[in-house]
Amino acid sequence: MTTLVVCIDRDSPVSDRCPVVGRQAVESTITETGVIDPEDSRINCLLEGLRVADDLEADGDDTVVAVVGGGGDAVGSDREIARQTESLVSDYQPDSAVVVVDSADDERLVPIIESRVRVDAVDRVVVRQARDIESTYYLLKQFLADEELRRTVLVPVGIALLAFPLLLQFVDPTTALGAIAAALGVFLIYKGLGIDVYLSRLPGQIREALYSGQVSLVTYVVAGGLSIVGIFAGALEISSFGSTGLFILANRFLFESVPWLTAAALAASLGRLLDELLQREGIRSAYVNLPFGAVAVGLVIRGFSAYFLERAGVFGPFRVPAMDFGLVEVNGFSMDLGTRLASFILAGILVAVVGVRVAAYVSQNDIEAELVD
Repeated sequence: MTTLVVCIDRDSPVSDRCPVVGRQAVESTITETGVIDPEDSRINCLLEGLRVADDLEADGDDTVVAVVGGGGDAVGSDREIARQTESLVSDYQPDSAVVVVDSADDERLVPIIESRVRVDAVDRVVVRQARDIESTYYLLKQFLADEELRRTVLVPVGIALLAFPLLLQFVDPTTALGAIAAALGVFLIYKGLGIDVYLSRLPGQIREALYSGQVSLVTYVVAGGLSIVGIFAGALEISSFGSTGLFILANRFLFESVPWLTAAALAASLGRLLDELLQREGIRSAYVNLPFGAVAVGLVIRGFSAYFLERAGVFGPFRVPAMDFGLVEVNGFSMDLGTRLASFILAGILVAVVGVRVAAYVSQNDIEAELVD
C-alpha cells in the first residue's frame, strides 16, 4: 500500500521548485527555509511530514513524502497546488494520502487534495509556544462563522457601544451605564429563558388552536384576564399604604392578588385538561394534577402572607362567625396566628394529596384500559 504524505505550503518561499518529493529533497527544503526564516512555522509542518512518513513505514506502508505549494494570488496558488497534486497522483499512483498542514489557511485546501486522492487523515501542526494563540484563533474563527452566535453576542454589544455615547448627551455616565446594563440583562434573560423561541412559535400555536377548536385557547384568555385583574388589585392595594416597608408591601400585594392568580392558573389548567379529555382516549396524570397544584400553592401563599400581615398589625385576627346548622350550632371565635397559618398549610397539603390520588387513580385506569385492549 502506497501512502502519499503531502505537506501543504500555500505561500511557499520555494514554490518555483514545488512539488518537492522525497526525504532528501524535503530535508533540503527544511534547511533552506529555516535559514531564510528560523521562526517560520512551516518548518515544523515539513518535519511533521517526515515523522508521519516514518511512522507509516514502521507499520509496513510504502510512503512518498512531498511538499506542494504555490505563490502569487490566491486563485493562482490554489490552481498550482491542484496541478501539483495531479502530477503526484499520476506519477506515484498512491492508494491514499495523509495531509499535513500548519494553519487554517492551508487546511482550506484539503478538499483539493481529497478530490484527487483518498485522504485518510489530516494532521494539523500547532507550534507548542503558540498553542494558546493558535487555539484562540480557531475558536474566534468558528465563532465568527456561526451566524446565530454573531446575532446573539455581537449585535447586542454593538448596539450597547453605539447607545452609550448617545446616552451621555442626555444623562450622566452612571445612569447611562445602568441603562445599558439593564438592557443587556433583559436581553440575556430573554435569550436564556428561550422567550424568543416561545414567541416565534406562539402565532402558529394560536392559529392551530383556532383551527382545531381547543378549549384551552378560551381558558388561556380568561387566565390572562384574571392575572391582569390580580396584578391590578395588588398594585391598587399597595398604593394606598404609602411608605410602608417593602416586605409588608410585597405581602399585601400577594394577599390581594393570589386569589385572582390562583383562579387564573385554575382556569388555564382546566382548559388544558378539557383539551386532553376531548382529544385523547385517556388523560395524562400530570394534567389532572395541575388544578389541584394551583389551588394548593395559592392556599399556602395566601396563608403565609396573611400571617405576616397580621403580625405587622395591618389587620386584626381572623374571626369565624357564629353558624347555626339546626342540630349543630357553632359559636363565633377568633383564630390566633399559628392556628390560621396551620389551617392554610394543612388545606394546601390536603388539596395536593387529593390531586396526587386522583392523578394516580386516572393513570391506573388508563393502564388497565390499555391492558384490556
